Amino acid sequence: MPVIDQAFAGRMLVYGETPAGMPLPPQAEADVRALLAALEEGTVRAAERDADGNWNAVPWVKRGILVGFRIGKMVDMSVYGFKGVPKFGFFDKHLYTPQDFTLEDGVRIVPGGSSVRRGAYLAPGVVCMPPMYVNVGAWVGAGTMIDSHALVGSCAQIGERVHLSAAAQIGGVLEPVNAAPVVIEDDVLVGGNCGVYEGTIVRSRAVLASGVILTRGTPVYDLVHERVYRAEGERPLEIPAGAVVVPGARQVNRGWGAEQGLSLQTPVIVKYRDERTDLATALEGWLR
Repeated sequence: MPVIDQAFAGRMLVYGETPAGMPLPPQAEADVRALLAALEEGTVRAAERDADGNWNAVPWVKRGILVGFRIGKMVDMSVYGFKGVPKFGFFDKHLYTPQDFTLEDGVRIVPGGSSVRRGAYLAPGVVCMPPMYVNVGAWVGAGTMIDSHALVGSCAQIGERVHLSAAAQIGGVLEPVNAAPVVIEDDVLVGGNCGVYEGTIVRSRAVLASGVILTRGTPVYDLVHERVYRAEGERPLEIPAGAVVVPGARQVNRGWGAEQGLSLQTPVIVKYRDERTDLATALEGWLR
């Protein structure tokens, strides 16, 4: 098995920069397999937090994942039933099969149609309620619950003791390789039908009420500190630690929209997490 070091990272960058149509060396597939194994062990991550608390993508890791798709061959991954009759048809690149788990991994996967793709890390104590999906490059911390119909997108980083409620969508990103993915830090509660996309960072202990949608183009109004949070340039939208965010609206104040009395969807920070909020979310620990 190839050693994951600076030389390994350099090879991944070279593979990724090889023009389309030009063959890659035979070693490329073995290197991709080693990268996927390291991602599954949690020893390599697609994004890392620096000493100042900033999250940055790891470009060579994302290059390596993309190389896997480039050299992958389409194979039949279907599930066959009695007498060889297909029950569920699946066809994908051969390097990106569903990940195998054992009881010793300590991940609770409740029966009912969930799937975790190769190259994702799920720490011991993660609970997966059916059906849910975790994509390649994602990292999910210990004690987190991924509820039914929830998605953890490619390279998304989910902290410890997070609850992704039913139908929560955590967006992923592989390209561009220097783009940081969505990050949900420790002890965050993401309510049902929330959507967090385009590199948004939700800091520790924040609460997103059901239906909150966060993107690069979403302004978030803070009623406590009387300011507006936005993504600017290379800086993503960031929800402060402990913020309690609910769906809101702001009035259109000009032109035809104002004449029609229209409003635009806008998340609003109504408070910051306190003892009362913690009591309201204590049920999360009991469910686990």
